[in-house]
Amino acid sequence: MSHAPSGLRIAVVGAGSSGLLLSLILQRQGHRVSLFERSGQLRTEGCGILLVKSGVEAVAAAAIPGLLDDLLAGGHSVQRFVFRNLRGDLIEASPAERDDGDLPSLLIHRRAILDALWRHLDPACFQGDRSLVSWNQSDDGVVARFADGQEWTGDLLVGADGIFSRVAALLAPGRRLQYLGDRVWRGVVTDETFCTNGDFFVYARGRGIYANFFDLGPDGEGRGRTHWGFFQEEELPGDRETRQRLLEEGVPAAALAKLPADAAAVIAATAPEAVVANWSFDIDPLPTLVKGRVALIGDAAHAMSSSQARGMTAGLEDAVALAARLAPGASGSLLVALQGYQEERLPVVHRYQERSRQVSHRTGRKRPPNRGSAGVHSPEQQRKML
Repeated sequence: MSHAPSGLRIAVVGAGSSGLLLSLILQRQGHRVSLFERSGQLRTEGCGILLVKSGVEAVAAAAIPGLLDDLLAGGHSVQRFVFRNLRGDLIEASPAERDDGDLPSLLIHRRAILDALWRHLDPACFQGDRSLVSWNQSDDGVVARFADGQEWTGDLLVGADGIFSRVAALLAPGRRLQYLGDRVWRGVVTDETFCTNGDFFVYARGRGIYANFFDLGPDGEGRGRTHWGFFQEEELPGDRETRQRLLEEGVPAAALAKLPADAAAVIAATAPEAVVANWSFDIDPLPTLVKGRVALIGDAAHAMSSSQARGMTAGLEDAVALAARLAPGASGSLLVALQGYQEERLPVVHRYQERSRQVSHRTGRKRPPNRGSAGVHSPEQQRKML
């Protein structure tokens, strides 16, 4: 039988921003939430985020008392976008548009977002060191199995487990990662002079590289911080060992030398432990976000390039939309609620994904030599890329 969307037993797999927000809203609605995370504790590694206005609006729409204030206090609004070429010459500078009364787009550290969400969550729902192995479902429920041999049984399983999602690999076996052509480094560094006052700098793609910098505001000791991202076009190595070894290296000196000296100095001054590196991937739009009692949100559902800064925003929007369908008093059964979520979100996230790819390609990102073969990876290969 199908349960009405009230007082459900719900498992959320993945404690990133979308999984945390969804769990938080569902808790307040009276659902029995279990939040499973592969790591032993909340993962707060990462760097800066441009959380665009619609992402901040999604947090506001969650209507969690104090959450929006905590988010706004953790970041500051972007004030200006500055575009330069690789010689440092100005291409364009424009103020960030914001109408009176609008919420801002935020420059914020990922850790500040997760900390704000965690402060409002009942931590009793969190179960760390729980790596999903498989799930199966019937008309009456869904069962999730974990690497430690434990099982969870309930009404609804939500995959919020990111680009390498195990939930998604089982829900949509045709889901594949597509390599976007860049090795990427991101970091946060103390900076009082180069990027300040809410600025967002872009160095236009050329000579095989692209870079951006933005002001993250002061740290806990009042020192200014800058987030930076550096993208280098290159082929994806065929074996895991080589990929991992390259990610452990810093930005190559020859590539860094293509930036103006002041921008390169900011990157060079970053402590190695403050740098995160990865290979850039997205996924093709999925035909479905729901299969029976299993649903996807965030990067598990629609991982996309960073060209439009929509990745985290889309996941937060997913969480709010799915929770609204499961709110007490919502009409219809659980399965009807999930179909409504899919019908609402699928066209939206497909537009985000397509737009992100279009902008990436138009701004000069090198296309992989063969998107249909060398850039495609099986679910098992995807897991090995971690």
